[in-house]
Amino acid sequence: MSSTAVASLQAEVTRLRHELQTLKVDGESPVANETLFVGQYLVERLVQLGVTKMFGVPGDFNLGFLDFVEDHPKIDWVGDCNELNAAYAADGYARVHDGTIGVVTTTFGVGELSAMNGIAGAFSEHVPVLHLVGVPSTHQQKSKPMLHHTLGDGRFDAYYEASKQFTISQASLKNKDTAAAEIDRILTECVVMARPVYLMLPTDLAYERIPANRLRTPLNLEPPENDAEVENFVLDEIVKLVEEAQNDAIILVDACAVRHGVKKEVEELYKRTGFPVYSAPMGKSVVPESYERYGGIYVGSISSEAVKEKVESAKLILSVGAIKSDFNTGNFTYHIPTQRTIELHSDHTRVQFAGFPGIGMKRLLPKLTARLQPFQGDAVQLAVPKFQLNLPKEDNDVISQAWLWPRVGQFFKPKDIIVAETGTSSFGVLDIPLPQDSIFVSQILWGSIGWTVGATLGAAFGGLDRGLGRTILFVGDGSIQLTVQELSVMLRWNLKPIIFVLNNSGYTIERYLHGMHRKYNDISNWRWTKLLETFGAEEGKTAKSYTVRTKDELSALLDDPTFAKADVIQLVELIMPQHDAPRALKVQAELSGKTNRYVAEI
Repeated sequence: MSSTAVASLQAEVTRLRHELQTLKVDGESPVANETLFVGQYLVERLVQLGVTKMFGVPGDFNLGFLDFVEDHPKIDWVGDCNELNAAYAADGYARVHDGTIGVVTTTFGVGELSAMNGIAGAFSEHVPVLHLVGVPSTHQQKSKPMLHHTLGDGRFDAYYEASKQFTISQASLKNKDTAAAEIDRILTECVVMARPVYLMLPTDLAYERIPANRLRTPLNLEPPENDAEVENFVLDEIVKLVEEAQNDAIILVDACAVRHGVKKEVEELYKRTGFPVYSAPMGKSVVPESYERYGGIYVGSISSEAVKEKVESAKLILSVGAIKSDFNTGNFTYHIPTQRTIELHSDHTRVQFAGFPGIGMKRLLPKLTARLQPFQGDAVQLAVPKFQLNLPKEDNDVISQAWLWPRVGQFFKPKDIIVAETGTSSFGVLDIPLPQDSIFVSQILWGSIGWTVGATLGAAFGGLDRGLGRTILFVGDGSIQLTVQELSVMLRWNLKPIIFVLNNSGYTIERYLHGMHRKYNDISNWRWTKLLETFGAEEGKTAKSYTVRTKDELSALLDDPTFAKADVIQLVELIMPQHDAPRALKVQAELSGKTNRYVAEI
């Protein structure tokens, strides 16, 4: 049976157990006659999950529901400039505020289709987001009039069918008797499977009354139990392989370690065993990069020589939460044979060539740590390269890519949220050691340019909920033009990110992929330091904008305590060479170019 089939069965078992528990509480409840509206029930469940912000755009099919959101004291309606930005914001919120979900609310058809790119990105990168859609009433869905926002052909389920491609689970609420159970099912699967889900809320059903006492039964958000016999077999096999490797093992951590809630379990594993630990690009900051047994980023042939040698020469690799995409693996240049690899995932485990569906890492890891702890004495003898990036000495004052990233690395503080746009910024930040408790946010797999601007809005809110520090965005001049409107939302909510706009006159990553001097990779140059003022800020009072052209100017700004304090939203325009790029991006682009084969062989 496949991992997908096992996960489906386990989800159904979880749902049935939850229903039995709610029935038991119903029988015991002294307030069985209390009721509330379906829309209120949904909002209360979101609050129980720790959601404090809802992103989206109002539309006539969701307005009635939004009254419940606005009137609730523990959740805020943010209000975005468009649905795509709202989906990006919900994604960023969920990444930073791990343990809860992001929520984006749109209207039927025109709104939800606009958000779909953002939902697809969350799906590909395992981010739990609820896409809530206000839809026509149940009566209209049955009678099928030619309503606005429809395709005009009576297919009121067309967008629901489309959503199946980009969400792990869907629900179209049909009646009040099943509404609460469907809401519970959708939210549970969103959290447990760490993927987006889709929920249709009809205008009339939002205002139907249902019993309130079901809210007294918390959602069961624990992953399913592993089969004990299979789990023990897997543990025995892993221990045998560690013994055969003579303790020459390393741990390689990737994005799903944080997406599926095993960050603490992974920390216990590497600290109690002493095995060297490395990260894939999408797993950056899952392991504190100041940890003495952390060696840096492994990204196949793009890795530094020291990391590449240590990882690829290890006799055994314990891989946790891997997502083996092209940009996450150096264009699939991992040189790690399957016979030397153990893969731990949320819903299955692989030991060399054997797969074990249903053996999830959340429950496996604590037992594995206990079994491997005796190897610590030998494991700590394994050498680990020091993860550092020195500031190069250059004989000019141009802000080069090689100089920029280690310099801003000196500016970072513990608990900073560092958001890096796909391309120049994400590749540049990879080689920078981040401070303790900082969070790296980037969309390396889906790679939708402009994503970071919306994601920064959500990340800043998530950081406030968690008591984190500054939110710092690095974005290219081309990328920010796609989603720049969300700066106005940041201003309206008095958020205070630091935004570095890399002005290098166009799409640098595309130039390196193909068309270095082609006009299609050029963009219109904006007056970047006027943006915040245009969006309603008072320059020098509620916002500050800067243009820096030289190393000395940038260093002086970074060393300014007032700037570093980030008391207001700040935008820094960095004037940089048009054809410069980080080392890792150049190598990745060369590898991708060979794969794409744009140029015909002559």
